[in-house]
Amino acid sequence: MMFDRIKEKLEILADAAKYDVSCSSSGSKRSNKNKGLGNSDGMGICHSYTEDGRCVSLLKILLTNHCIFDCAYCVTRRSNDIQRAAFKVQEVVDLTINFYRRNYIEGLFLSSGIFKDPDFTMERLIQVAKKLRLEENFNGYIHLKSIPGTSDELMREAGLYADRLSVNIEIPTISGLKKLAPEKDHSDFIKPMEKVKNEIIQYKSEKKIIKSTPIYAPAGQSTQMIVGATGESDREVMLSANHYYKNYNMKRVYYSGYVPIRSDPRLPSMGSQVPLLRENRLYQTDWLMRFYGFKVEELLNQEFPNLDIEVDPKLSWALRNPQHFPIDINRAEKEILMRIPGVGLKSVSKILDARKYRKLNYGHLKAIGVAFNRARYFIICDSRGWESSDLDSGKIKSLILRNSVGKFRKEYTSQLSLF
Repeated sequence: MMFDRIKEKLEILADAAKYDVSCSSSGSKRSNKNKGLGNSDGMGICHSYTEDGRCVSLLKILLTNHCIFDCAYCVTRRSNDIQRAAFKVQEVVDLTINFYRRNYIEGLFLSSGIFKDPDFTMERLIQVAKKLRLEENFNGYIHLKSIPGTSDELMREAGLYADRLSVNIEIPTISGLKKLAPEKDHSDFIKPMEKVKNEIIQYKSEKKIIKSTPIYAPAGQSTQMIVGATGESDREVMLSANHYYKNYNMKRVYYSGYVPIRSDPRLPSMGSQVPLLRENRLYQTDWLMRFYGFKVEELLNQEFPNLDIEVDPKLSWALRNPQHFPIDINRAEKEILMRIPGVGLKSVSKILDARKYRKLNYGHLKAIGVAFNRARYFIICDSRGWESSDLDSGKIKSLILRNSVGKFRKEYTSQLSLF
């Protein structure tokens, strides 16, 4: 009977957790010690892949899907008529250890609805992590979702046992949050973020002096926002993300397209799900901001507030800014090479190394791994003249699309007949 009830809870609370997409490789370096269980050194998370190709997974569940709030966009909202369940602390601990010993998982991703109040809920999340670390000697990856409005004392304790902490900002704009979740206060999301940021800085400083100082939240913190629930532009989404990266030292910001779950005049109509391609373009933009030196205003502005669905954001920027091209592959600096469509970070490094020994031509660039279908219109090298010398941006775009193959191509192949 007990087994059947645990199984039922697991089915309910694992299904409810699927809406949280803030899962990735942990970045933690918590190595196994004292003959304990698990090792999060370089490990990642739920059904994902590490850089060396390993598939890894986490037990991803909610502690409970009961919630005192009635947010319009949330499937676990108070007014929703769904089957409710809640795990006991020891049940989550036992599930994690048993799943790990059977080689099903390499760690735990634990979130929760809010029952009673934020501190009451957060205390139980921390108890799970604390029991795993201290009683079970578990050294695997643990990701705890911080509850908005949690006290500073609990946030400090959480970071001592979890590898990563995260508070979902939920809606990109303050006005959107007020519209869809009037019971919540934006400051309740910001307070735990600020606490985690400050604790990470403080513990790092102390560890330089006292080597035995524990590492606080070694994988840092992340957040997630729902895209498309309040009609915000891509520019507003990325400005919000940039704010959290800059002011709260976020490791990652995740973007989750809103899935209509109810008829509500405040929400998009049923059946109007946000295209996966929009999510993909937002992640590409995020990558350009974090690793390629682009600013939000370069990629998105008042004239172009939304991303071009047909082409990636770097190519879209290049097509709108022809004055920066062509770029000489054999002479341009690293920062300039990174702005060429179809040229990634690894390709840039290879170009910089290879051109020390000879001038590079189209054949060399293809061998290096440059996406030549895109790059050829924006570069010059030790080959014939610039490909786009007599082509405008519209023609270049149509040629690239006509010769492109991608996982989202089927979503807009009908448009190609227009060119």
